[in-house]
Amino acid sequence: MMSFPIWLPATLMAGGLQAWRTAIQRRVSKELSVNAAGLVRYLYGLPFTMLLLGGYRMLFATPLPSPDPLFLLFCLGGGLAQIIATNLLIMAFAYRNFVVGTAYAKTEAVQGAILSFLLMGERLHPLAWAGIGCGVMGVMLLSTGGKRMGPMDFARALGQPAALTGIASGFFFALTAIGIRRATQEVGGNDPVLAALIVLAVTVAMQTAMQGGFLLLREPGQMGRVFRNWRVSGQVGLLSSLGSACWFTGFATAPVALVRIVGQIEVAFTLGFGHFYLGERMRRSEVVGLILVAGGVVLALMGSL
Repeated sequence: MMSFPIWLPATLMAGGLQAWRTAIQRRVSKELSVNAAGLVRYLYGLPFTMLLLGGYRMLFATPLPSPDPLFLLFCLGGGLAQIIATNLLIMAFAYRNFVVGTAYAKTEAVQGAILSFLLMGERLHPLAWAGIGCGVMGVMLLSTGGKRMGPMDFARALGQPAALTGIASGFFFALTAIGIRRATQEVGGNDPVLAALIVLAVTVAMQTAMQGGFLLLREPGQMGRVFRNWRVSGQVGLLSSLGSACWFTGFATAPVALVRIVGQIEVAFTLGFGHFYLGERMRRSEVVGLILVAGGVVLALMGSL
C-alpha cells in the first residue's frame, strides 16, 4: 500500500540532495579515479547513515524488526548495482557536461517502469505512462546539448560513449531501486521509514567493503587521495546519506516506477547546479526539456491520485 504523505516529499528532497551531491562528486572525480570517486559516497556516507538510523531509533523507540534472510541478498544486489551505476555516471561526465551526463542516466524512469512491471508486477495508471513519455522526451532534448538534430543525427548520438554509459547507468540505477524495494519488504515491521534506514545502513556498509576492497586491490595509490580529500568527500558522504535515506523511504512506501518518475525533478536541480555551481551555460533547449520533464512529473502525480 502506498503512503502518499511520506513518499512524495521524500522523493522531491531526494532529487535535490542527489543533484547537489552529484555536482560536488564531479569536482572530486577530477582528482580521483572513477572507483575512488565512487567510494567516497559510501565510505564517508557510512558514519552519517549510522547517525540517521541511531537518531531515528532514539526519536521513535519502535521494536526492531526481524528481517528475512533474503534481506541481505537484496541489499547486496541493490548495493552492487548502485556501485556500477555510479561508476558509469562518473564516466559519462568525462564524455559530456554534467547536465547531459545526468540526462542520459535519467532514462532510468522508463527502464525502471518496465523492469518493475516484469520483475515485481507493479502496474501504473495510463496517465503515469504518459508522464514517463513526456519526461523521456524532455530528457532526450536535454541530451542534445542545444544542438539541432534530425532523426539520423539523434540515432547516431545514441551510439556515442556518453549516451551508452549514461543509459547503462540508468539501467543499473533501476535495478538498484528494485533491489532496495525488495529488501525493505523483507525487513518486515510496520514502520517503512525504519525499514528504509536499516536497509540503507546495511547496504552502505556492504558497498564500502566491496568498493573499498576493490580499490585496495586494483588501485591502492588512490586510497591515500580518498582520505586527503576528506573535506570535499565528507560533503559527498553527508549528502549521499541524506539523499539515499529519502530515496529508500520512497521505495519502501510507493511503486519503484512512480518514485523514479517523480524523481526526474532532479533534472531541474541539476540544471541549477550545472549553471550556478559549475558555471555551465544553460541553453534554450534545456529550458524546454525542463518544462517537459516537469510536465511528466505532473502527469505521473495525476495518475497516482
